[in-house]
Amino acid sequence: MEQQIPKYHEAFIPVLQVLSEGGVMHYKELERRVIDRFYSHLPPDLLQQKTKTGHILISNRIGWARSYLKQAGMVAQPQRAMVEITDKGKKFLERGTLPLREVLNDKDFLANRRASKEAKEAVGIDENASPQDLIDTGFQSIESQVKTDLLSKLKTIDPFYFQKVILKLLEKMGYGEFVETPKTGDGGIDGVITQDKLGLDKIYIQAKRYTDNKVREGEIRNFIGAISRDANKGIFVTTSTFDERALQKARDASQKIITIDGDALVDLMYKYGVGVQVRDMYEVKQLDEDFFEEG
Repeated sequence: MEQQIPKYHEAFIPVLQVLSEGGVMHYKELERRVIDRFYSHLPPDLLQQKTKTGHILISNRIGWARSYLKQAGMVAQPQRAMVEITDKGKKFLERGTLPLREVLNDKDFLANRRASKEAKEAVGIDENASPQDLIDTGFQSIESQVKTDLLSKLKTIDPFYFQKVILKLLEKMGYGEFVETPKTGDGGIDGVITQDKLGLDKIYIQAKRYTDNKVREGEIRNFIGAISRDANKGIFVTTSTFDERALQKARDASQKIITIDGDALVDLMYKYGVGVQVRDMYEVKQLDEDFFEEG
């Protein structure tokens, strides 16, 4: 039987096994140990096989395995670029098998997906899908994963740095110059954008980096009070969500109040390239019929 690079889901148990023995480790060290422990028997040319964009294929597969396990709560990232197995991961490791379908239907995995439908559909490939459909589905899956990771990161960064991130995003979106307010005593205002050179038209910004707490009506009321002195526009951004009374308060305000929740925030950051970077570029070519007609 011809030897092949393992599929990413076939590396679930090897990743958990290495983490259970090695404790907290850098993800690059994890990749090295998984390869040494489970795949060193593969031919060197197979281990050096690369993706279309030049990455080592087996490392890419192990990386995706780690990502899926993290979404399912079986692997945790205690600090930047470091990973460890969780108690949940240890329980699945003891069982010895972890099918892809079970991970895709895991409640933690689905909760970490911005669209659970996308996760369920990833179980199989539609036999009626065209190659372009498969490419589009792949890009959508990667985009969803990046946004999930981005929102998780935003929830862990320093609250004052989060404010800088929001101001940077608004700048990339084409708004005017901004000024940060002091860290304390800002009256609920984290930044001010001036839309004209004289500073006559201002937009006040408030950024709340919450993990789980929803933004309540009282916070919107305080924000409206803070901007009512000399502005009629405000943007309230959070990494979590707004409860219905908070949204209604924003809609009923005499000022123009825009609310941006966590999902909308990462959509904007992804679109405008804030906190993300281009990793790969692909070229898709097709037959040039005009070229042959000229002949």
